[in-house]
Amino acid sequence: MNGTGVATGTASAEGRGFSRTFGIVLIVIGVMAILLPLVAGIAITAIVGWLVILAGIAHFAYGWHARSTGAVVWQFLIGVLYVVVGFYLVVHPASALLTLTLLLAAYFLIEGVVELVMYARLRRLHQANWFLWDGLITLLLGILIWARWPVSSVWALGTIVGISLISSGIARLSFRSGRPMLGQLV
Repeated sequence: MNGTGVATGTASAEGRGFSRTFGIVLIVIGVMAILLPLVAGIAITAIVGWLVILAGIAHFAYGWHARSTGAVVWQFLIGVLYVVVGFYLVVHPASALLTLTLLLAAYFLIEGVVELVMYARLRRLHQANWFLWDGLITLLLGILIWARWPVSSVWALGTIVGISLISSGIARLSFRSGRPMLGQLV
């Protein structure tokens, strides 16, 4: 590292190489998710299931160390709920995809309304129109997914995650490892 906190030399070159490789992998997986959105959606559902199971196990562990009987009971009950839901997601990912898609639509509808409220509160500020566009697009996406449900389950989750992966991959490819990040400048 030099005096500015920026990595130099071999470590910087290795970081750029890893970032480039990781970016390409993200783009390839993202394109595959868009081309095969149902397969990607089912895979995502199974991954979410395993994460929910791990969260349930964490609740059991936390409950084990809780000091009061009430906390132990509640943590155990929450842990059981998490493990049962996670198990369902893992064992029945295709049918669970329907539920996750409906939850995604509800999330987008709520987020869209919140962004529009934020715009209404900030509309006099410079560039507040971004909140308006974000709210309208997110609300429209939520309505589209909700109105076409359950058919939207075939494409929504896989396509949205695919787009996100491609965007992340492009960001990794575009990032120049030799320049300081914003946090280092402040």
